[in-house]
Amino acid sequence: MTAHPDGNGTDDFPAPPSDPATIGDLVARDRRTSGTALRAEGPGRTYSYRDFVTTSYKSGNVLRYLGVRADDEVLVVPDALPEPVLAFYGAAQLGAVTRFADATDGTGDPPRAVLAPVDREADFDLPPGHRLAVHGGPPDAPATTHWESEVWSENPAVHPASVDSSDPVLVADGRTYSHRDLLAAAETVVAEADLRPGTDVVVDGPFADPLVVASGLVAPILAGATVVLPGEGDDSADADASAVTTGELREHLASSSNGNHDRA
Repeated sequence: MTAHPDGNGTDDFPAPPSDPATIGDLVARDRRTSGTALRAEGPGRTYSYRDFVTTSYKSGNVLRYLGVRADDEVLVVPDALPEPVLAFYGAAQLGAVTRFADATDGTGDPPRAVLAPVDREADFDLPPGHRLAVHGGPPDAPATTHWESEVWSENPAVHPASVDSSDPVLVADGRTYSHRDLLAAAETVVAEADLRPGTDVVVDGPFADPLVVASGLVAPILAGATVVLPGEGDDSADADASAVTTGELREHLASSSNGNHDRA
């Protein structure tokens, strides 16, 4: 474990895992520490690495309850809140594929499950066998799952799923990205930006952008840093001179000598 970079030693952040093969390796049980993994400025909510890892397990188990299995698609409405981030990590542990989008594209098979804010409940009409969950308050329809209620009551057990590094984990910009793709991009960010445990990484781009997912949702957790979701009109990077933004981290991906590899 590593102390916070300000030297106060009050929080412990996990060291980067050794040779992770899947996104699920980033939320291994031995990474549960007191350091902050995620901070959402809008609602004023924080998750320690202990809470983040445990809640990712619970999120995956709720998705299993909703019928999500390996290779299924989970559509997550990309609000700057903890629920979409934790749903992404939960889906990854199941071998499922996340698409961050405001709506279904209307073509092909519908997603197995959708996670949306409660005020968007009426916007989704899914066929039988496909489930809707909402966060931010209880749903109107009995068939809709109340996400927070189920996550709170769910068992934080590790998922009985076998996931390979070549399995898909994200769909974005008309492409499918594997665990290997996202981890390779995140490792480039960590190395090129010298991202350290405890560093604040401000997510200043849309989750629908795969480079934002790699640099803002995966790289910080890989490094033992802190994902910061700014509130509306908030500039957390200006408030903390030591913080970095996903806009800055993306430049390392664009300029990397490996930038034309098959990755995010």
